[in-house]
Amino acid sequence: MNELLTIQNKIIVITGATGVLGSAMARYLASEGAEVVLLARNGTKAEALQQDIQKNGGKALALKADVTQESDLEAVRQQLQEAYGKVDVLINAAGGNMPGATITPDQSLLDSDVNALRQIIELNYIGTYLPTKVLLPLFLQEKTGSIINISSMSADRPLTRVMGYSSSKAAIDNLTKWLAVEFAQKYGEGLRVNAIAPGFFLTVQNKTLLTKQDGELTDRGQQIIANTPMQRFGRPEELFGAVHYLSSNAANFVTGTIMAVDGGFGAYSGV
Repeated sequence: MNELLTIQNKIIVITGATGVLGSAMARYLASEGAEVVLLARNGTKAEALQQDIQKNGGKALALKADVTQESDLEAVRQQLQEAYGKVDVLINAAGGNMPGATITPDQSLLDSDVNALRQIIELNYIGTYLPTKVLLPLFLQEKTGSIINISSMSADRPLTRVMGYSSSKAAIDNLTKWLAVEFAQKYGEGLRVNAIAPGFFLTVQNKTLLTKQDGELTDRGQQIIANTPMQRFGRPEELFGAVHYLSSNAANFVTGTIMAVDGGFGAYSGV
């Protein structure tokens, strides 16, 4: 492989590592020779993923942490300092949605739940900000590295129903650009911050919204496919190229970008 593109032996921390997309990325990065650190609230699932990666010849370390709890992340930083002395890449993949922050067709804003909204903002925004803040000292030892946030198509084009999710992901885009400028100006060119904006991938959180029990599309699923020029949902492995590129030295002059992986959804006006 081209030396610029290699990620072999890079220390890559992935939050939300046991999710559908997080676990797929972790397995891929380990298969490419990176040493992946699996952060998840469910320590049992993280350890199972670690064992699976190791069984297939990869290098992995499972650590239990809630990305909204600074004390958890400080403990992780200490463990990483002792194990590796640095971090090369942080992928902020933890995130999600919940029913209380969703407004269904038969509801209105009056039915929304402010506590659920707070939890969504806490998970998606604070859960990206805090790992970045707490693990930053591990990047600053060499003033190099790559931070990759996970945005969404709903950040730029708010989707019906998912008010809280869309708002929090829009904040991720803004945070990504702000951090990119902040880090370049204060720490030099070596520390980059970008985001990947996936289109529609079937996950645990959205599967029941997009497909029926028999696998047929729901009305919402049909709407999405109709507005995706490639006429299908994405597959987890189709994020690997973007993740690999942004993790590698081939992206050394790339910072503050939001990279869409969406089958053309963001480019289509519906006409």
